[in-house]
Amino acid sequence: MSKLKPTVNSNDHFQGNPNAPIVLVEYGDYECPYCERAYAIIKNIQLALDSNLKFVFRNFPLAEVHSNATNAAIAAEAASAQGKFWEMHDILFENQHHLGDASILKYATKIGLNIEQFEADIKNPQYLEKVELDFESGARSGVWGTPTFYINDEVYDGLWEEEYFLEYLQGLIV
Repeated sequence: MSKLKPTVNSNDHFQGNPNAPIVLVEYGDYECPYCERAYAIIKNIQLALDSNLKFVFRNFPLAEVHSNATNAAIAAEAASAQGKFWEMHDILFENQHHLGDASILKYATKIGLNIEQFEADIKNPQYLEKVELDFESGARSGVWGTPTFYINDEVYDGLWEEEYFLEYLQGLIV
């Protein structure tokens, strides 16, 4: 069974209760159609599990297949400099078929980013480095496709259709 390497840490973006009994990590790609489906499922699971879930997203852009995935991941990381990682994360998945540079700038405006800062940040190598570190951690953890989920540091190989996934996660609550 594959273990998460490294475990969730201060470099990760998360939503939910920082001390939740369930830590769900997704390695995802903003241009992956399966990740788009998973996005809606995870949103519903977050609502259902509430304070019992800490959700972490790590970038795993499959650049050979999805030409805009890396730039979209960099945009999300650059948005984090202004405290808007999750807003950019959401708008990228909700507009997955329009991830070119002009669209990403439009999304940055829509979520209220300072555009001058954002344009400078997306060129800052530290955000590409963050995306690459996420990708490398996925590779070390055994990720080969997206989405890949880890629950409490263990790879989840089960179905991630909403009812099955939610039932499995609810079964972990003690």
